[in-house]
Amino acid sequence: MSHTPFIGKRIELVSMDPHFHDISIGLYEQQHQGKPVYLVHTYSHKEGTEKRINFVVETMKTFGGLESADDGLLQFPCGEQHALAIKRVFLDSCKVAPQSNATAHPLRIHDKKSGCDVTAESLGNGEYRLQTEGDPGDGPRRIAAIARGLAKLGEMETYDDQIDKVTFACGQSHDALIGLLLIRAPNVRAVMREVEMMAARGVLAAPGAQQ
Repeated sequence: MSHTPFIGKRIELVSMDPHFHDISIGLYEQQHQGKPVYLVHTYSHKEGTEKRINFVVETMKTFGGLESADDGLLQFPCGEQHALAIKRVFLDSCKVAPQSNATAHPLRIHDKKSGCDVTAESLGNGEYRLQTEGDPGDGPRRIAAIARGLAKLGEMETYDDQIDKVTFACGQSHDALIGLLLIRAPNVRAVMREVEMMAARGVLAAPGAQQ
């Protein structure tokens, strides 16, 4: 009787990888010594699948600042879950074509609504301050909106009296992750809709159902 090894709880799915034969790729969470670790997995056995999965894993390290754990698993250096953020890292990593050179995103974006560049400055202990460069214009209001977007995407904490600051509850800096989330923060509603749509696109096929 065949035995399917435990791979963890699936927390995200790309049902059709546009860069590799439309295979399904899932992100799974396991617990090792009481801390969350993550597995990128597919049931596909197409030639080149392992290389594709390894590319996604390495891209997640670059985009999210993740590091290797035991058995090829991934974890955040702080050892925390960062549940929503890891999904974003996974989804964006799967969008990168294998021939691309993935690099970490800078802590700076151009906000079209304000016409200003917005930067995120690490203050240490997981805290970041947002500020505008150039003509302030609608900057203060947009800074507050982008900070709220970051807080939602990264499940970060905000301050009632400092609308330009957000912080990770883990107390550690995550510069690569902030760079990735900062791109999405100005339009957080669209991002959350995408996550909901991805969650509704079926399940990862069991062995034998996918070639």
